[in-house]
Amino acid sequence: VVSLAVSAPRHAKVSVLGAAGGIGQPLSLLLKQSTLISELALYDVANTVGVAADLSHIESAAQVKGYVGDSQLEECLQGSKIVIIPAGVPRKPGMTRDDLFNINAGIAMTLAEAASKACPDAMMCIISNPVNSTVPIASEIYKKNGVFDPRKMFGVTTLDVVRANTFISELKGTPVTQTQCPVIGGHAGITILPLLSQVEPSCEFTDEERAALTVRIQNAGTEVVEAKAGGGSATLSMAYAGARFAFALLQAMNGAKKCRRMQLC
Repeated sequence: VVSLAVSAPRHAKVSVLGAAGGIGQPLSLLLKQSTLISELALYDVANTVGVAADLSHIESAAQVKGYVGDSQLEECLQGSKIVIIPAGVPRKPGMTRDDLFNINAGIAMTLAEAASKACPDAMMCIISNPVNSTVPIASEIYKKNGVFDPRKMFGVTTLDVVRANTFISELKGTPVTQTQCPVIGGHAGITILPLLSQVEPSCEFTDEERAALTVRIQNAGTEVVEAKAGGGSATLSMAYAGARFAFALLQAMNGAKKCRRMQLC
């Protein structure tokens, strides 16, 4: 159990880097609804002013401002308690997460460099794929700048948990909102490890069901990419999962105790 309440205000500034993209826009929409967010700072290379104007009309407390381009990145980040990075190019049919590395790794490096200087104590939540690579890259940037804290660097793999819960509920008929399946490991293929023996409420699986579920959970991203037929990757479900993770962080920062932390070395 981890409590982060000692250093966090009740109403926090949250920055979304890549806020005008396919994940960034619905993620920002979900975050705007949180009563724990006082300021929502939206950054991208283009179009964030319009996205911010659109979201600012929503009747919730968070104030929204858009920032565009390198010259406004530092201002966007200053004072942030949580930084979420969905920036980068999405997967297309035939692409693996490794194919994204050359582009998205550079984006992650640039944004991590800026955040490590403008808000080094913020919780860093990385969505940009390949997460198995972008998180170590960001960690090395923070180490280089002498501000790395493993308790504040996160790869957002919550979508694997969300998918596992949904697929198990569909198969076993359990209430989807009460189904919980821990998923450990990474966020690519066989590194995704659903712990089906730990599902709550308890379920029995045949060997065939266990094998099929595991493969589907591991390959669910490809399932969406192929279904969209070149129209993008898992943006809406990822936005939901990213918001769910951010809300859990905000609650923990305000003293909630039902927060589990697992570090894999």
